[in-house]
Amino acid sequence: MRAAAPGYSVVVPTVGRPSLDVLLRTLAAQRGPAPQEVVVVDDRRGRDAGEDPCGAACERARAAGLPVRLVRSGGRGPAAARNAGWRRTRGEWVAFVDDDVELPPDWSELLVADLAAAAERVGGVQGRITVPLPSDRRPTDWERGTAGLAGAAWITADMAYRRSALERVAGFDERFPRAFREDADLALRVLDAGFELVRGEHGAVHPVRRADDLASLRQQRGNADDATMGALHGPGWRERAQAPGGRLPGHVATTAAALVALVALPAGRRRAAAGAALAWAGLTAEFAWRRTAPGPRDRAEVRRMLLTSAAIPPAAVWHRVRAELRWRRTPPAPWPPPVRAVLFDRDGTLVHDVPYNGDPQLVKPVDGAAEALARVRAAGLRTGLVTNQSGVARGLLTREQVDAVNARVAELLGPFDTVQVCTDGPDARSARRKPEPGMVLDAARALGVLPAECLLVGDIGADVEAALSAGARAVLVPTPVTLPQEVAAAPVVAASLPQAVELALGAAGGAGRTS
Repeated sequence: MRAAAPGYSVVVPTVGRPSLDVLLRTLAAQRGPAPQEVVVVDDRRGRDAGEDPCGAACERARAAGLPVRLVRSGGRGPAAARNAGWRRTRGEWVAFVDDDVELPPDWSELLVADLAAAAERVGGVQGRITVPLPSDRRPTDWERGTAGLAGAAWITADMAYRRSALERVAGFDERFPRAFREDADLALRVLDAGFELVRGEHGAVHPVRRADDLASLRQQRGNADDATMGALHGPGWRERAQAPGGRLPGHVATTAAALVALVALPAGRRRAAAGAALAWAGLTAEFAWRRTAPGPRDRAEVRRMLLTSAAIPPAAVWHRVRAELRWRRTPPAPWPPPVRAVLFDRDGTLVHDVPYNGDPQLVKPVDGAAEALARVRAAGLRTGLVTNQSGVARGLLTREQVDAVNARVAELLGPFDTVQVCTDGPDARSARRKPEPGMVLDAARALGVLPAECLLVGDIGADVEAALSAGARAVLVPTPVTLPQEVAAAPVVAASLPQAVELALGAAGGAGRTS
């Protein structure tokens, strides 16, 4: 009797590029087993009032038969977006693909075969990336850089991870804000957790995106991520992550020569200044030629290479030095960080729910609420209140009444370090109304902590969804209004508010992640 094919989910982080539509079309056209679910994570900041390209692409994919769900992560980068996605899934495996790849028709067939062949100790299976380059001319510097993805290790343009591996290491480290090194960091932590990573036979096509003249200059921000990798994994991280060394030593020499010239000339040391200037010019010319020679050498490419080759060395050094100094002052702790703030939903969580309550005299705390909050404060944790109050948008309440009720809650349960209120109605395109992450992100900023250092306690699925989208931890305390499917989907369920606080205190003490 043949074993059942492994179940898999697909997670796609996106910033609304048109290529998302292409990816979802190729995913819908697969010949092999379909995914259990597809979670598209819109990582744009806020919510535009105009057309929503992510929503439109997802609607077309659903019409084609894909089980697509769209969530939003608040513009915090691909690491945070992937976390917001995989924590919504239930498959044994989670396949991460980027929104700018295309999947051949046999992708799912080969993926499922790779997953079925993976031993229990295998935590991740990498796909094979193909980057098509122009056949009628030499590739540009940008195109050659993109082609390097074909040989990169563990990149999440097409990488499947076992759920148990992701849970063991708490997913991606959200302190990596760019699409750079966050995948290598995850791979090293999965290896350190005792899993193996292998290369499979499935693969994706990664076309070269169009880029403006300064795209390679902006890429130098990745030098800060290299510094973070060194701080987290030590000086041997490149060899372990199979990441080739860059040109930073040459950039340091070029930048040093420029600085010497700039300092020596005003000091009257003309010969030293001239020598340093010649060294700078030679190093810059060599770098520009190295980038220009293999390419098409047309006027636009030559201009682009000259401009960026002069600017890249100081930019690279600046980003690297700034990050190195930051981590030397405050070495990064292992991921995930301990909880430093506990956020609470109001109605149904801290106080008994009175629909659209505008009367402070009707506020009645739930059993154990005052003692639970006192324990949180005594442990040195910050506290916050995050509450939807759509009664204002519906014309049933005024904002002044909402504030008066919140003041009464604070009077009975003690003051909160931040109070976040969303008065938007359920039909508004709101980035703050739960289940959107806005209020949780705003609370974290107000408290001076990372979203990952927050834990949200609530009584319905929207509370949990808001926390997961924001990168916070979540504990659900069900009440009679909590739907069974919300309880089933919650990562952690507590029987009472005091029990939820116990879990929060455990996470604050480094006892582990609760979502």
